[in-house]
Amino acid sequence: MAGTGTEVGKTWVASGLARRLQSAGLTVAARKPAQSDSPGTDEEETDAGRLAAATGATPGEVCPRHRWYPLAMAPPMAADALGREPVRVADLAAETTWPPSVEVGLVETAGGVRSPLAHDGDTVALGLEIRPDAVLLVAPAGLGVLHAVRVCADALAPLLTPARPLLVYLNHHDEADDLHRRNRRWLAERWGLAVCTDLDRLAAAILARRL
Repeated sequence: MAGTGTEVGKTWVASGLARRLQSAGLTVAARKPAQSDSPGTDEEETDAGRLAAATGATPGEVCPRHRWYPLAMAPPMAADALGREPVRVADLAAETTWPPSVEVGLVETAGGVRSPLAHDGDTVALGLEIRPDAVLLVAPAGLGVLHAVRVCADALAPLLTPARPLLVYLNHHDEADDLHRRNRRWLAERWGLAVCTDLDRLAAAILARRL
């Protein structure tokens, strides 16, 4: 699960998707390889805390405690500022593990697609290590989304194959908003992207891939 930027709703989408897939009878887990927050953020308010609440895990299971950085910066920048060890993509990938019973695993990255996730790489680099079954890009529905999605889709291209598609989720899409409708149509009809604007339909699309 990637985003076109920070605060686009990746955790909200991941949590909602997890709950819907669990309601359909699947065993779901979420992982956040690294997270950074403002100092003093309550544990339950962190991304790991929210994902844990949605999946019945503990925050430390979602994101290893040594990958929590209490500074509102990209994880490798926060690690430097805090005097921590460098963050390496290979280590993040190796730490992204799953219980044997899990049927769907959601990996939520940090920031935008090209935001540094580690000292030696970003979301694309992590994806090349973990080889996900599909890539979900969360984007805002309004002004600027066409550029943001196109840039991110181009960056994610090394991850994508016919068997590993890109799905774009337009967060807070309002069908009554003319710009939102036009953005969705442009992405889907002109650029041929798979676009979803509803969490129930997103869950159904994930379920369809598994059947």
